[in-house]
Amino acid sequence: GYELSVEKNENYMFERVDICNPTDLRRVIIKYEPDAIMHLAAESHVDRSIDGPDAFIKTNVNGTFNLLEAAREYWLLKGKPVGFRFQHVSTDEVYGSLGQTGQFTEETPYSPRSPYSASKAASDHLVRAWGETYKLPVLITNCSNNYGPYQFPEKLIPTTIINALSGLPLPIYGNGENIRDWLFVEDHVRALFSVLQTGKVGRTYNIGGDTELTNIQVVSTICNILDEVLPSDKPYSSLISFVADRPGHDLRYAIDSARIKSELGWAPVTPFYDGLKYTVDWYIKNKKWWKLIQQSHSSSERLGITE
Repeated sequence: GYELSVEKNENYMFERVDICNPTDLRRVIIKYEPDAIMHLAAESHVDRSIDGPDAFIKTNVNGTFNLLEAAREYWLLKGKPVGFRFQHVSTDEVYGSLGQTGQFTEETPYSPRSPYSASKAASDHLVRAWGETYKLPVLITNCSNNYGPYQFPEKLIPTTIINALSGLPLPIYGNGENIRDWLFVEDHVRALFSVLQTGKVGRTYNIGGDTELTNIQVVSTICNILDEVLPSDKPYSSLISFVADRPGHDLRYAIDSARIKSELGWAPVTPFYDGLKYTVDWYIKNKKWWKLIQQSHSSSERLGITE
């Protein structure tokens, strides 16, 4: 359960460190002597990358470089331990946009189309280069859209749930026909752990949820769940409002997870409706958590539609 905290576990340590600060990174790595480093630190919101690309280059490109260098120094200092891994967690957006058919494989050429996806593509290339040039034992994963508890209230699913609970409009870009593949966060975590333990060094693994849906289908499903669990005087779908489309909005992403399924035996196990219902329930129960975030980020509108 998400309500149980890891803080009381003796194996848990927390340090708040900025990956743009190489000195702090080195200090923490040397202090804890990790067997592996899993790199999930990134600016990750396409809309904010359109409004302010600067932070995305600093964190995703320079930050990844800092982490690679700190990891490489430590790995050399320790005499290149055989089991050490540097695992880099990335996105399917580096591959660009698909038409109505086809899926991204690990061999799909890179074609990033937003400042966010360009910064993640750059970081993927850096990780591969450190693997090739310095023989740092790296692993890369590219996943589809995650959803689940604790997701920051700016992505589509939490924004929709929170706006609906607050009686605010539910903004959907364009005609709502953009398609994404949805992956429940716990399925993703299992995949990452599987790659870390048994993935082949230098290899990329695509992680998808096998759940392709249009944005309007996702929002409508959230409305249906809320109508059921928290009925209002009018259906939640009456709050849906179509807004100006995001610039360069990729039509469709879809991931082919055949490699991770066949090589590592992983597969997503959470049906989308079940995962989404669990997520909606979590946001209903944890209003205090997102109310605090709402207060510090006043806008409930979608970002990324700057002229």
